[in-house]
Amino acid sequence: MTLLAHISDLHLDGSERAIRRATRVMDHLRALPHPVDALLVTGDIADHGEEAEYEEAARLLAAPFPVLTCPGNHDARPAYRKALLGQASDPGPVNQVHHIAGTTILMCDSTIPGRDEGRLDADTLAWIDATLTALPQDATALIAFHQPPVELHHPLPDSGMLQEPGQLADLIEAHPQVAAVLTGHAHTAAASTFAAHPLIVAPAITWTLRMPWEGDQAADRDQPPGLAFHILSDDRRLTTHYRVVL
Repeated sequence: MTLLAHISDLHLDGSERAIRRATRVMDHLRALPHPVDALLVTGDIADHGEEAEYEEAARLLAAPFPVLTCPGNHDARPAYRKALLGQASDPGPVNQVHHIAGTTILMCDSTIPGRDEGRLDADTLAWIDATLTALPQDATALIAFHQPPVELHHPLPDSGMLQEPGQLADLIEAHPQVAAVLTGHAHTAAASTFAAHPLIVAPAITWTLRMPWEGDQAADRDQPPGLAFHILSDDRRLTTHYRVVL
């Protein structure tokens, strides 16, 4: 069994509010009686893509468990690599694979610099294919990135969803190791399906999306930050529990 925490959309901008909300969630996770095997952060870590924001993120996200990240549309690859990952500045996609408690987790870069919508480019799709091909058939894998590949029935996230999702769907169908797809971006806790697999969207740290039937203002800044806990069993069954941190 693998226990994962999942957060998204911190939008760190140097403000006291953003730092306070991220700190509350990280303090909550560090204080759990049973620690998680890893924390996944699916993008929009910084709000403006500045090095100082990633330096703040590195401090806030420091934890006694692995913290796995991928960029979102507000993130900037060179600064993200340099200040958060400690790597050489590079404009190319940030794709990383991690092996956590018997589960292989692909943290993928679905960003298009300067755009809200996402796309897994040819290099990233080839990397996903090669990474999954190298796994044993009985392995378990999760694919995580920022923009959801399906409509969530709100014009804001749906205007910036993953483009050309069929290419990813074909890969998932060809690789039985994949148990689920995990994303962020939408600022709402949501569950759907994609390529006949679970699609789980993490809530945001910064603000919560109001759905059309909840009111005209999209951003509810009074809701507390949220997170998801994923339990992945040995038979690749994913169970997700959502929580808010008061």
